[in-house]
Amino acid sequence: MAALTFSGAAAARALSDPGALTRWALPLAKGVHNLSAAAVIGALVFAVGILPPRLRPPGRGRADAAGRRGGGDDPEHPAFSRTLALAAAASIAWTLSAVAVLVFSFSDVAGQPLSADAGFTSALVGFMTDISTGRAWLAVTISAAIVATLVFGVRSVGELAGTLALAIAGGLVPLALIGHSAGGADHYGAVNSIGLHLLGVCLWVGGIIVLAALSGTLESRDLTAVVLGRFSALAVFSFFLVFASGVVNASIRVTSLSQLTTPYGSLLVFKALATLLLGMIGFMHRRWIIPQLGSKPAARVLWQLIAVELLIMGAVSGVAVALARTPPPTPEDLPLDASPARILTGYDLPPELTAGRWLTEWRWDWLWVAFALTAATAYLVGMARMRRRGDSWPLLRAVSWLVGLAALTYITSGPPAVYGMVLFSAHMVDHMALTMVVPLFLVLGAPVTLALKALSPRQDGSRGPREWILSLVHSKFSAVITHPLVAAANFAGSIIIFYYTPLFGFALREHVGHELMNVHFLLTGYLFILSMIGQDPVPRRAPYPLRLVLLFATMAFHAFFGVALTSSTTLIQASWFGNMGRTWGPDALADQQLGGAMMWGIGEIPTLCVAIGVAYMWSRSDARETKRKDRAADRNNDAELAAYNDMFARLARQDARQVPPGGPAGRRPQNQAASPGGAADATTDEPSSIQGETR
Repeated sequence: MAALTFSGAAAARALSDPGALTRWALPLAKGVHNLSAAAVIGALVFAVGILPPRLRPPGRGRADAAGRRGGGDDPEHPAFSRTLALAAAASIAWTLSAVAVLVFSFSDVAGQPLSADAGFTSALVGFMTDISTGRAWLAVTISAAIVATLVFGVRSVGELAGTLALAIAGGLVPLALIGHSAGGADHYGAVNSIGLHLLGVCLWVGGIIVLAALSGTLESRDLTAVVLGRFSALAVFSFFLVFASGVVNASIRVTSLSQLTTPYGSLLVFKALATLLLGMIGFMHRRWIIPQLGSKPAARVLWQLIAVELLIMGAVSGVAVALARTPPPTPEDLPLDASPARILTGYDLPPELTAGRWLTEWRWDWLWVAFALTAATAYLVGMARMRRRGDSWPLLRAVSWLVGLAALTYITSGPPAVYGMVLFSAHMVDHMALTMVVPLFLVLGAPVTLALKALSPRQDGSRGPREWILSLVHSKFSAVITHPLVAAANFAGSIIIFYYTPLFGFALREHVGHELMNVHFLLTGYLFILSMIGQDPVPRRAPYPLRLVLLFATMAFHAFFGVALTSSTTLIQASWFGNMGRTWGPDALADQQLGGAMMWGIGEIPTLCVAIGVAYMWSRSDARETKRKDRAADRNNDAELAAYNDMFARLARQDARQVPPGGPAGRRPQNQAASPGGAADATTDEPSSIQGETR
């Protein structure tokens, strides 16, 4: 309330005032929505990856009448049950508050007080179907209702993980998309930073709410320390995510230090200072209090600090709501003289593409920057753990992983991404590098193998990162998507589906489509190369000859598609590339034909490198098999070869027994007639001394 009064966001408007009820109820509903959504997501995170679901983990405890130990029919852990009860209650509040925000948002945008007449209702329906803000809040409401239904109906950890994914995707992504005007200076950067900010806040604030709710259900100090330690690691990640994304978003909206004195800037400074204070409290938890939980004063201080964190987070949440209602000092409206490129892409047309600008033109995609930094840090931490344990990890694998992440950042934030919005040829460079070059380096880094070696298995029945990795690797879904034939078909066939369907236009015009395109290209390339030369565990690997056949088939397919684009006289997505208003470079059709040639060339070189790698692995496999057989022969004096020769000798003797005494035509065989008396002939299996005695 104080923040709304300070910023003037709740003041009456001179024109189209929606009334005092909407002015004050809308931010209140948004505050309830934010806290309840965070509580749901935090509770599901605890249920999926922090708390043990059962009192006794599988394989532990007393055996029942059937001889089973732990898990199965054991009762739920009280902390797990209370967490899901919190998720259920919060999901109801989330759904109802989302409905309230939807209705009050329409009243605020339309400048009409709440009413029950038909005109208001009809306009509200149009708001939900035709206006981006209305569609976003409708999507959030539907997602919250589905999550609430699932929370009441599911209990297994796997199903709860799917519910968590739906809560994040359906509850946060729509809000990120409407959190910044499309006419702003950096729409994509603002959307990504808001999305990361919302995710970090939900993990952090939701986790603190769950910890407060769990007071009294963690029956031992050991379990309390374990749960707090696990959440502490998540809270550290969330703090950096929240603070860094907040700084990025603020730098887009506040472009000078003088703007920090405006109401928007003052609220921003308060929010940043409160976030730093929360980070300091979290540091105190991690460094001083958690290691001393064996003493009662330390436990009491811990819960007191958690209560203080909740109060500060509530204040920060209120400031965040006021910020969303306060206009930033930098205008976000689309200029009246906007160029065609600005109208289509949200950005002004970049300068003419030259050789030097393949290194200098950057536009940070903060989603992939965050992913690259997180993946690099996790990899290096895993290596450090192995070295502290006395194990080694190949340095070249680490270099390959880091090079792959650097290439991923360049492709998603550098010149390929900037010019890929306006040039088909640059887009094709972006596509092929993302699906062929980056996965090659990432696969050689063997991240799954490192994670399985560096992470310790949990003993309490909960699922940590290692358990989730193993569950995914051994799942039926993994068996399907990593099957060599499926991976190859997806890798090659998705190109046709993408470029010759409306999916390409969706990826160009919508930010969600653009990011999904990046995810799809990266994953299809990663899975294909993993099935060819990867060292990480997969359910099924193709024999080496089949791998080479698949590689050469994809090379032929890339050549066919590249030639088709090069010779095509029809412009793909003409409404986009043909209306860009470029005054430099080739025309759109010539650029598309150039993109086909680039696609052919860029696709063949990495594929050939992978083929060489497969051939090398094949030769090494044969060499290892030969050495293994040689060592086995040395150990058992060629027992395998002797058994092989004995088999043929037995077969020869069996054939000899089937020959009649007089030979095939009733005559005595020549070798038997020529043999001296008393000597065994060449076709009998009895010694000559016995034959002589018989005669």
